[in-house]
Amino acid sequence: MGLNPFETVREEVGLSPEVSDEVKTSTCYMCACRCGIKVHLKNGKIRYIEGNPEHPVNKGVLCAKGSAGIMHQYSPAKLTKPLLRVGERGSGEFKEIEWDEALELATEWLGEVRRKDPAKLAFFTGRDQSQSLTGWWATQFGTHNFAAHGGFCSVNMAAGGLYTLGGAFWEFGEPDWERTLYHVMFGVADDHDSNPIKLGLGNLKTRPGTKFVSVNPVRTGYSAIADEWIGIRPGTDGLFVFALIHELLRAEKIDWASLARYSNAPWLVIREPGAADDGMFLRAGDGQPLAWCLEQGAAIRANAVHIKPAFAGERVVGGRKVLPSFQLLAERYLADEFSPDAVAETTGVPAEVTRRIAAELAEVAFERELVIDEPWVDAWGRHHDSFIGRPVSFHAMRGISAHSNGFHTCRAIHILQALLGSVDCPGGWRYKAPFPKPAPPNVKPAWPKAEAGVPLSGPPLGFPRSPEDLLVDQHGEPLRIDKAYSWEHPLALHGLMHMVLHNAATQDPYGIDVLFMFMANMAWNSAMNIPDTLGYFTRKDERGEYVIPKIIYSDAFYSETVPYCDLILPDTTYLERWDCISMLDRPISSAHGAGDSIRQPVIPLDRDVRPFQTVLLDLGARLGLPGMTNADGSPKFPGGYADYIVNHERSPGIGPLSGWRGEQGEKSGVGAVNPDQLARYIENGCFWHEELPLTAQFMKHGNRRYLDHAVKMGWLGHADPIIHQLYNEELQKFRNAARGHGRVQPPAAHRERIETYFDPLPIWYQPFLEASEGGEEFPVHALSQRPMHMYHSWGSQNAWLRQITSVNKLHVHRDLAAKHELADDDWVWIENPRGRVKAQVKLVTGVNPNVVWTWNAIGKRKGAWGLDKESPEVTKGFLLNHIITEKLLPEKGGPAYSNSDPVTGQAAWYDLRVRLRKCTAEEAGETSPMFQPLAQRFGGQQGPMEYGTDLQGADSGGKAPMRGFIGQRAANHSWIDGIRDGRGNRAEDDA
Repeated sequence: MGLNPFETVREEVGLSPEVSDEVKTSTCYMCACRCGIKVHLKNGKIRYIEGNPEHPVNKGVLCAKGSAGIMHQYSPAKLTKPLLRVGERGSGEFKEIEWDEALELATEWLGEVRRKDPAKLAFFTGRDQSQSLTGWWATQFGTHNFAAHGGFCSVNMAAGGLYTLGGAFWEFGEPDWERTLYHVMFGVADDHDSNPIKLGLGNLKTRPGTKFVSVNPVRTGYSAIADEWIGIRPGTDGLFVFALIHELLRAEKIDWASLARYSNAPWLVIREPGAADDGMFLRAGDGQPLAWCLEQGAAIRANAVHIKPAFAGERVVGGRKVLPSFQLLAERYLADEFSPDAVAETTGVPAEVTRRIAAELAEVAFERELVIDEPWVDAWGRHHDSFIGRPVSFHAMRGISAHSNGFHTCRAIHILQALLGSVDCPGGWRYKAPFPKPAPPNVKPAWPKAEAGVPLSGPPLGFPRSPEDLLVDQHGEPLRIDKAYSWEHPLALHGLMHMVLHNAATQDPYGIDVLFMFMANMAWNSAMNIPDTLGYFTRKDERGEYVIPKIIYSDAFYSETVPYCDLILPDTTYLERWDCISMLDRPISSAHGAGDSIRQPVIPLDRDVRPFQTVLLDLGARLGLPGMTNADGSPKFPGGYADYIVNHERSPGIGPLSGWRGEQGEKSGVGAVNPDQLARYIENGCFWHEELPLTAQFMKHGNRRYLDHAVKMGWLGHADPIIHQLYNEELQKFRNAARGHGRVQPPAAHRERIETYFDPLPIWYQPFLEASEGGEEFPVHALSQRPMHMYHSWGSQNAWLRQITSVNKLHVHRDLAAKHELADDDWVWIENPRGRVKAQVKLVTGVNPNVVWTWNAIGKRKGAWGLDKESPEVTKGFLLNHIITEKLLPEKGGPAYSNSDPVTGQAAWYDLRVRLRKCTAEEAGETSPMFQPLAQRFGGQQGPMEYGTDLQGADSGGKAPMRGFIGQRAANHSWIDGIRDGRGNRAEDDA
């Protein structure tokens, strides 16, 4: 072999042997993609996991995580029996108990709370994928203190989209991968939605005339194959988007027809500073918004079938000064402060690059439009001969969401889409059922009940539309333990899980009696400020009692959190239980149609554990919760979660699964309970997918065929068109309250904050932590992201995935490293005002020169996860979480807010600023901080973890030649002789 690393040795290889004697289908749980899998079994053990080629999500593709599900199943860290703490929290001293005792104890603790004050239960779950069940359980219990992990993951993404377009990136929508010609991706890490994105990008990059632009401070994964990488400065994406909008407005490259039909751009806004309704829409007597019709020379209903609306011009209507909301938008973003030249220094994106990207967007959208000759009728009854496509698409994720200015940035990206007319059109970004919803959806967070033992009147999570929907007392103080839906974080749709332990331990706003958590490693990689967080678990009052009296926790593995809890209810793995990926929660729908799926037990349990969902229903029955017990007090779902999946109805005819409803399985969406429903799912590969007719696949927000279908399926309550809210009146309501108007107003301490950040048009501001800790003392941005082959905490205890990455390093740009005299594998201190972390360095060039980054969830604590105490994850792996604060320092004697987005409460993981200091030779060799080892319940992995030697299949015979493969052709052709530029991955093409 020569110097070419892509040169392939030619040899004959054996074809695949017979690997299994049984194959079962299910749904993967190694990340949030929810891919279809085929699990091969041999002698009752898992032999092999492959992708299901019939599945609509992954079409047979499976990543390293999914294939390594075997080592998830056979992990030495699995819990084996219920545990009751007998030592101090954190000591890891437990005794094993039987399930009867565990459930009786949990019922006693929870029952006491429910009889006294259900709000004293804080029920918070991690990435459990069953939030329609857990949220319903909280409702029936009567606690409004419920949320899941979205508050520290992607609530900015959800809220920004749902309050603008009635949908959002990732789980609520997707690019039209088959048709898009120009795709821009903002801040997407490699672990989320990875197989669908890989399939989509593969489709895009094999079609001529396409372009993929990645806007991300770090060039990994998807960014590494981008046609153009823009290494933007963290937290400035909003400014970059505003500059793109500035250029499009200046050139008038706007889809005026789309804005007139489907957005509130022409709606008239009252402009009378000081008035109680300043900034609100002018409405008719029936509440309908008005627009100025140029043909009639009058203000008429904006939803009129025939209207030629004005987009500019101040007028007086009914004695009120008004102007179209689009004029407000144009006045803002045409300002010089948002020109490419003005933002270039802040964003790090040269002005000429911004102008070129804007021109390319405009050229593709308007000069290369797509036409699908398919007649359709819009929501106003107008007939159209075809769908017009603007083949520009966008995608964004946590890299945008996890900044304290992320909500407005998310809104800005969606507004950019709307201005281009690329929402749910051919080649654009498209909704996934059951979206779109009204912007925002009509569900509001339920008010706490004054009477104990009574269910909430609705779900604990919802979408406030005005200050009247906040959960605050008569003094404006928060009613939730995490302060969601308060004046501190009014639109906290997913709650603030990262603040629960802090607030409960400091009893701010009050104390709780029981903390109930599921699959949330809050003592380690899901914690901001780990040292203090561990103190929150163990804090005691003056009597020597724990301030958080009781903690119940359910997980499948011995994580860092288990030793800090009082009662452990051990969960199964995803290969041992029933699960439901529901239309009531986060389904597997696509732009083409609706879909949901199940997991089935593929192997029997070999230890004394139970599925958390089944345990939750059991506890509900023992507590006598409505909906979980029959009239005689017996359990309503004695068969556990599988029983619930089939027989529960959220409303008549609507249950967790949409496929094969009706007594004979003849209906979809709405229908009677079908006792054979799970069997039908298994027959179909454990999923249901129903494609929409082509005439209903596009323009869903204004498509009569789709809207009627959505009502029939129970996704929408009415078939009214869903209008894009470029100018958001809901935000203006909060702003007016801060100005002293309305029945519900914020306390004085919060008024300036609300008025500043509840702007009805997106704004940009420097992230809070950067503003307070940036500058010369801490000049470097520090980011964490998850690798494509890891997910949360699970991956780095997986024997196969550990072989890919067992140590994470601090990736430093070569220029920045030179300033600090750093070389590969040197040790460095990463410092900020809260402390420091020690790590090894890896020099790179694919990163913004003023950014350092690392993989999250690799570093482990000694004693956890069944790992040997000298494992590299323990001795060299590290987390930046140790120095990320969950609280901001108060300004001018004001409140101490959480380190979160002020609108949604999204945890601001990516606002961290640090300085680097090279370690001395004496300091090198081991990561820091290094906490006291946890009591190790498992002996650790002894030697190499081999698997499958006893499951070898017989050779099927025959031989096949190996084929040469070339990766990243475009990036490598310039420095490796013999590799041509272009696309394609076969080495034979270069012969």
